[in-house]
Amino acid sequence: MDEVFRALGDPSRRRLLDSLNARNGQSLRELCAGLEMARQSVSKHLKVLEDANLVSTVWRGREKLHYLNAEPINAIADRWINHYDRVRAQTLADLKTVLERDSMGHSDVTDSTDFVYTTYIRTTPERLWQAVTDPAFSERYMGHGLVSDGNVGSSYAWRDGELNITDAEQVILESDPYRRFAFTFHTFTSDLTTIGLSDDVIARAAAEPRSKVAFDIEPVDDGRVKLTVIHTGFPPQSIVRELVSGGWPSKLSDLKSNLELETQPAR
Repeated sequence: MDEVFRALGDPSRRRLLDSLNARNGQSLRELCAGLEMARQSVSKHLKVLEDANLVSTVWRGREKLHYLNAEPINAIADRWINHYDRVRAQTLADLKTVLERDSMGHSDVTDSTDFVYTTYIRTTPERLWQAVTDPAFSERYMGHGLVSDGNVGSSYAWRDGELNITDAEQVILESDPYRRFAFTFHTFTSDLTTIGLSDDVIARAAAEPRSKVAFDIEPVDDGRVKLTVIHTGFPPQSIVRELVSGGWPSKLSDLKSNLELETQPAR
């Protein structure tokens, strides 16, 4: 957490984060041009932000794209803001966003971009893989399970408590044990009203192209595992993008807490 505060203490690094907040997924060249900063300076600041996990990177061919990562900020909120205040603050932030969009007539709202979220979990790649792919564990750790034979090309059922969503287009795209798991996102059906979505939101989400999710797993030297979730395929002003930007951080926070609880010595 000290790294996060040190990273945020520099105004140039805050400008980089502001730029990514306005338009996520920028290359080094784009960040340099948008902020009129020297390439070497931007590279050094990005390295500090990456080390603090405030910026995640994804390679698209030969180009390295940078994404604002909310995980460290969520960790700060979890430490010092109780659940009631956090929900109230999120409600006010959502209201502010809606009011600002309405006042702008959507003209100044940037197009939706990929959702990228990186967290570090004190566990093993094998245990994390099981927690992500085995519905018996993922339902307990994240609140949902993908019920399938796990083979690439196979369809799956999205299970969330009493909710069970099936569709032939819900398929496993990649399955590289302990390294990468990818799938098309679940279908938006009327059953989702049981978890609080309105009929209007479901209809808007169902009208969008089907998005894709990838879990990238990478062990690091200090006994932790780096998990990056990449959710792609959103159209401009996507309602699904808005939904997952709140849903995934909550699910991944639960995943991290539950896995790390297992590693704590018994008292």
